[in-house]
Formats: sequence, structure tokens, C-alpha cells
Amino acid sequence: MTKPLLYEHPLSPYAQKNKIALREKGVAFDLVTPDGMGSGGAGGAFVAANPRAEVPALVDDGFAVFDSTIIQDYIEERWATPALLPEGAAARARVRMIEEVIDTQYEATVWGMMEVRVFGRAPGATGDALMARATAQVADLNGWLERQLGDAEWFNGAAFGWGDIAVVPFVLNAAGFGAPPLPGSRLAAWLARCVERPSVASTAAEAQAVVDIVARIVPVAIAAGKFQREYRDHRLEWMIRSGGMAVVVAGIAAGNIRFSSEVR
Repeated sequence: MTKPLLYEHPLSPYAQKNKIALREKGVAFDLVTPDGMGSGGAGGAFVAANPRAEVPALVDDGFAVFDSTIIQDYIEERWATPALLPEGAAARARVRMIEEVIDTQYEATVWGMMEVRVFGRAPGATGDALMARATAQVADLNGWLERQLGDAEWFNGAAFGWGDIAVVPFVLNAAGFGAPPLPGSRLAAWLARCVERPSVASTAAEAQAVVDIVARIVPVAIAAGKFQREYRDHRLEWMIRSGGMAVVVAGIAAGNIRFSSEVR
């Protein structure tokens, strides 16, 4: 039997969730960053695995799964030990609700930071205002996470698991944009514990290895109309409600933003 294959991009926090889960399970897997992502050229086996042409997508023994949360479910059921979901219906619902907030509001906010600071979507006062909005929202979300964590060591309860994996890639990304958990907070202590885990450390290192490359190449490709950033659902909502309607309109006119691929 061949190793499972994960289509990913090292900077995708959604793919990072799946990589951390597989590593916690001790599952050996292969990684592929698909060609043509963001340029309209994605196709072949990648799009066969995910008709939305988004990472991540997992192919295991010929069976393809897409959407990071569905992939997490598949990983948990396919490789049952060690269990990542906590015991009990209420505890499982709790970590899934945390994941939903992170996958939507937190991800969109940090994605907006990247649009402004890395990809230069909104220079000057507009960009400053968007960054201020994003920084304030991350602070609010971190406060909410602090309350969810409470006095526990892990979001999952007694041991590192699903709830922690759902949160850590996004909090690390925000910290990279200058919006870390408050020093001395329980959330900051939790993050320090997370990055000591080999599964998290290796995943974060893979992301860090490509940061400079992406920051150098992608903005040029965007400006030339050769790369399109995906403004899907919660990301589009964040940009508009945060005062970035002009960014959206300009991107549509320039042809360097896109929306979700239609499934055919």
C-alpha cells in the first residue's frame, strides 16, 4: 500500500492542520504542492482529488478527500490511535465549534493581513486602516480563545488534540504579522507548549522555509495579472466589512482576484 498523499501549500493553515494531525498519528505521508494554483492552470490529479481546486486534498489508497475538516474526520477514523478528538459528545462539539470560528473568522482576518502587508493590496492609509482592524479583531479572537482555554493546559482538555490542532496554525500566523497572544497570558503559554511538539515544530518550519520566496515572487505575479488570490466566502466578507470594498473592486478590474472554482 502506498503512503497517503496530501496536496498542500506550506503556508496554508488548513493544510497545516492536516499535517499536524497525520504527524501526531505517526502516519508517513507524501506532500505535493500543486502546479498552477492561483494562475488558472490547476488540473490533472489535483483537481480530480478536489474539484474546487483548493488545498488541502488527501488521497489515501486511491480515495480522495477534500476540505480540511472533513480530512481531519477521515484521519481520525482511518488511523484511530492516538485519538485526537476528546471523549464525550459535549467535548467533541466544543472543539468543533472552536474550529469553526477559527476556520472562518480567524483565518479571514490573518488572510487579510497577508493581502495588505505581503501582497500590497492596499498601500497607504487604506492599508493602515485594514491592518488596524485586523489587529483589533485578532486581539478579540485571542481573548475569546483565552476564555475557551480557561485553566486547562490544552483546548482538547487533558491532552493535546483536535482542538489545539484547529487553533495553532492560525495563532502562529497572526503572531507572524505582529499580533501574538498577550505576553504572560494563558494563550501565550499554551502556544509555547504547542511549538515544542515535533508535529507543530516541523510544520511551522516548512511554512517558514517558503515565506521569503512567496513574499518575493507572488506580489510580482499578482501585479502582472498572472496570479489570482481566492476571495471566497468569509475572506470576501472580511475585506468588505473592514473597509476594503475598493480593494475588491480594483482586484476584479485587474483580474488578480478570483472566487471559488465551480464544481463541474
